[in-house]
Amino acid sequence: MALGTFWRKLSKTQLSVFIQTFSLIAIFFEGYDQGVMGGVNASPNYVVEVGIGLPDGTVTNTTHQGGIVSIYYLGAIVGAFVGGWIADRIGRINGVFLAAIFALVGGALQAATQSSDFILVSRVVTGLGTGALTAIVPVYIAEVSSAGHRGGFLGYVFIANYLGISVAYWLDFGLSFVDNGMSAVRWRFLLAFQCVPALLLLAGIKFLPDSPRYLASVGRLEDAKEVLEHVRGSTGPEVEKEFLEICAVAEGTQPSSPVQFVKVLLGRATNGAHLGRRAWLCLWLQIMASWTGITAVTAYSPVLLKQAGYSSIKQAGLAGGLNTIGIIGTIISAQIVDRIGRRRCLLGGAFGLFLVNLIAASLYEGSIHNPSKASSFAPAAVTMLFLFNLIYAATWGTVAFLIPTEIFPSEMRAQGNGFGITGWAIGVGWTVLVNPIMFAHLKSRTYFLFAGLNLLWIPIVYFFYPETADRSLESIEAMFSSKSPFYSKMEQAYRAEGDVLAVRHLSFSNPLQAARKLGHEQNEDSFEHSEKASDKV
Repeated sequence: MALGTFWRKLSKTQLSVFIQTFSLIAIFFEGYDQGVMGGVNASPNYVVEVGIGLPDGTVTNTTHQGGIVSIYYLGAIVGAFVGGWIADRIGRINGVFLAAIFALVGGALQAATQSSDFILVSRVVTGLGTGALTAIVPVYIAEVSSAGHRGGFLGYVFIANYLGISVAYWLDFGLSFVDNGMSAVRWRFLLAFQCVPALLLLAGIKFLPDSPRYLASVGRLEDAKEVLEHVRGSTGPEVEKEFLEICAVAEGTQPSSPVQFVKVLLGRATNGAHLGRRAWLCLWLQIMASWTGITAVTAYSPVLLKQAGYSSIKQAGLAGGLNTIGIIGTIISAQIVDRIGRRRCLLGGAFGLFLVNLIAASLYEGSIHNPSKASSFAPAAVTMLFLFNLIYAATWGTVAFLIPTEIFPSEMRAQGNGFGITGWAIGVGWTVLVNPIMFAHLKSRTYFLFAGLNLLWIPIVYFFYPETADRSLESIEAMFSSKSPFYSKMEQAYRAEGDVLAVRHLSFSNPLQAARKLGHEQNEDSFEHSEKASDKV
């Protein structure tokens, strides 16, 4: 197949650029779709079209409005598990291709919305595509990256998440001046624009090779070795060692069942050590990330800026700047996440967010009790909001999506990442639901609550979360051989069993021959199934 062999003509650098480009497009879609409904809900024409308010844009049925927004996250949860399961069976590239089809159809349907029921269905379809993309693409990135650069690679790709949110905001800002924001173009164009990245994915994703780890898991060892050598740009001892580790861990693996996630949560899965523990680590990591206060800062920044005394135009400009500053934070994350490690990023980030929340809440309290000095408090309060987004993007914003791609075995890595996406959907949906209630009762004191929660996250991360930086995906398996959930015990297990080849008494003088000796190659039916699956889509 011509598309499937195009990558062979590329140099290591060119292939890396292609992989990053299409990964960026996929994550851009997720970020854009996450931010687009803020502008859509602000359009009076949309409010009337779906029957949730008055012609002036006043929303009279906030429950209905919230349902339209949140049902997307339900679709994302289903999409993450189903898409992950499909990607573990037919490959990462084919999985992304199918997810992009759902994303395209969902975006087109949303733009053509004629009623409330219409957009509800459209949002579910879009959520299915987004959930699948977000489950598969980070796993693909992790599997083609080297151990020492895996976090940085994903960090640079996640720039697209904040870029998507920013583009959605600034597009709405510009369209709000068309017919004074009353035109249907304002919200229909915003929703139709989702189709652009989906079309680009469909046009180009098939030019990329599949993950060497997926290929090894289905018995295609020669293909796995060829892809690995191409993405590493060499055939030296380090690449040979990595290939043999991949084959050793893939030995005897079988594709997971569609209901494997239920067995994993209940601790009854048998295709890996302590999969239930890993799943709960991923779920709670994303839920904790949502409860750092990020959704409140993102969604309520205009309200907070209004409290600080800024005009409407300044509020809009500063709110857009808050979204854009996340891009800088993600660049910082790409530079530090492999150097200082995942745990230090999370621990330092939680402490930094604790301080920022505490100072911001104190400043807002000061402006409320001293209205005459509100204007003098305003610049400091806004600075705290910018610092919050910067620190979050540089730490939790990337690491919370990175760890779930690293700690599951290859045969269910994409499906396993679905637990992280589920935690993200639950965390965001939960906080979006209760934020209005908290701000209505606690007002800016809500940030004292977030400050306390960030302090709570520090001991949880310190005692229970593993360090995966500069460790191969195969060696990370050793950490979960420990019966104890504590970090210290996982480190002991890693020191004892982290050398994959030594544990299996293998050498890498001839990696392909050694891999075959493992007895990993599938029977003829399994081999034919994997070949057909790769060419079918």
